[in-house]
Amino acid sequence: MSEVFEGYERQYCELSANLSRKCNSAAVLSDQEQKQQKLSEIKAGIDDADVLIRKMDLEARSLQPSVKAVLLAKLREYKSDLNQLKREFKRVTSPNANQASREELLESGNANVHSASAEQRERMAMSVERLNESSDRITESRRTILETEELGISILQDLHQQRETLLHSHKKLHGVDDAIDKSKKVLTAMSRRMTKHKWIIGSTIGALIFAILLILYFKLFHS
Repeated sequence: MSEVFEGYERQYCELSANLSRKCNSAAVLSDQEQKQQKLSEIKAGIDDADVLIRKMDLEARSLQPSVKAVLLAKLREYKSDLNQLKREFKRVTSPNANQASREELLESGNANVHSASAEQRERMAMSVERLNESSDRITESRRTILETEELGISILQDLHQQRETLLHSHKKLHGVDDAIDKSKKVLTAMSRRMTKHKWIIGSTIGALIFAILLILYFKLFHS
């Protein structure tokens, strides 16, 4: 459910109940100045209600189809309610509104008052129920957000630990690479020394063999 839609819905319910009370009070006013002031307030309130209806309509149509269908059904009820308020306002602003209201009050007596009060109570009860439902949804949404936040923190902690482990492993591998490089250098140096020693030994053996052959030559041919 959209929290934006619920905010507009809450504002509309409060405004609708207020407009209904003002229409009922304006219908029985005899002072024209007070009545005109009340009618101006009602007209401004109806304009605000129209704006809220349009905002709810735009918000509902921007949501997923499953949610949109539910919100548009509720919106139809609010549009019907607003049309009823407009009819009441039109009735109050008609030229014979005062006379008609007085006659209606004289004919119906206390019954009309009780009916208006019952209608207001019903409208207020509906508004309170909707507000309570909205509050419950907001509370549930906050709980879900907190759970999601805790899960996100846990995941970030796990990722941090894994990063530390990877960095530690990388340092170890870097140390092993350094050791391998040093070993290669030592083996290369040893190999060079062994090759050098082989040449020296070979040269020494060759010189000894030459010396022995020379000695034998002199002994055999000059003795």
